[in-house]
Amino acid sequence: MTFEDRTLTCKECGAEFVFSAAEQEFYTEKGFQNDPARCPECRAARKRQRNNNREMFNVVCASCGKETQVPFRPVNDRPVYCRECYQQMQQQEK
Repeated sequence: MTFEDRTLTCKECGAEFVFSAAEQEFYTEKGFQNDPARCPECRAARKRQRNNNREMFNVVCASCGKETQVPFRPVNDRPVYCRECYQQMQQQEK
């Protein structure tokens, strides 16, 4: 399947934006059925807004002991890690 750049109109701000061939290929690989309805700027703004409304929970990292916040309610019997320790663990598993 070949993809070509297409121009779409943002439903949020009305601006035209390019839905590139690479983005289309990515959407297909991920199984997304619909084209993006918003331009990259409006998508980023919505994501920031969602993240600002997200409840955060204070925890202590099970690895380094640093206080941090996570976007999920921790369960007492499962360790929780700060971003740095979690990323180190992910890299070691590769």
